Amino acid sequence: MKRTGPSLTARGVAASRAAHQLLDRPVVMDDPIAVPIIGREDADRIALGGRIFDNAAARALRAFVVARARFAETELEAAVARGVGQFVVLGAGLDTFAYRNPYEAAQLRVFEVDHPNTQAWKRERLAEAGIEEPPALRYVSCDFEQQDLATELRAAGFRHDKAAFFSWLGVSMYLEEEVIMDMMRYFRSLPAGSGVVFDYLAPVESLSFLRQILMGALTTQLAWMGEPWKSYFDPAPLVEALQALDFAHVSDLGPDEMNALYFPDRPDQLMAGGLGHMMTVRV
Repeated sequence: MKRTGPSLTARGVAASRAAHQLLDRPVVMDDPIAVPIIGREDADRIALGGRIFDNAAARALRAFVVARARFAETELEAAVARGVGQFVVLGAGLDTFAYRNPYEAAQLRVFEVDHPNTQAWKRERLAEAGIEEPPALRYVSCDFEQQDLATELRAAGFRHDKAAFFSWLGVSMYLEEEVIMDMMRYFRSLPAGSGVVFDYLAPVESLSFLRQILMGALTTQLAWMGEPWKSYFDPAPLVEALQALDFAHVSDLGPDEMNALYFPDRPDQLMAGGLGHMMTVRV
């Protein structure tokens, strides 16, 4: 990502989550903080709609963004039921879970990990919106390609001898494959009951010719902005690679399964599209 200012993709994801609250009915991911955290000016601009938020690409993107968030929080709910007491949001951006945490009674500790520039920007937005930072939350500044995640988490009070659940959304595509697999080995080293949900991109060749052209334009734009996509995975070989690491559970959720789960029979025809897949692994 760019080393000055917040991640541009973090801003885009936050806008998509807010747009879902303002423009789509029914909502797939009910998030009462998604709009306040982006600020009144951006919220007013989204509420007006227009081509930037009401075109096919924008709708498909925000559908995927909210579906992956809901899927991750559903998996977290199951982890808490298993007794997991630590939740780590990797590449947190403007994620809002920690500020509407329904598991405070279960003493769930939340760790938000992100690049320090994006993290500083988020805390400014929280202060401007009057959103309090809960006592169970710890901020962890970390550049995944330059710093050791385990070291940074330990310094923030994370217990590596206790089970934990990780949400890793919108990050893997910006990392080299070697970095991603090193992260997988780190997750595998955690105690039994730990798990992670992460998203990744399938190869562009899996799309139709027209969608390949559109995706090519998007990747060119991201590279120009300084945040290029670096990794793509074929689903089946990725599942095999993770199974080879001896995880207790590995499952993949593609766009078709995601749409069947979250967007069936919608009158507005909102649905996820593109290359995004969701992967769940458990120790």
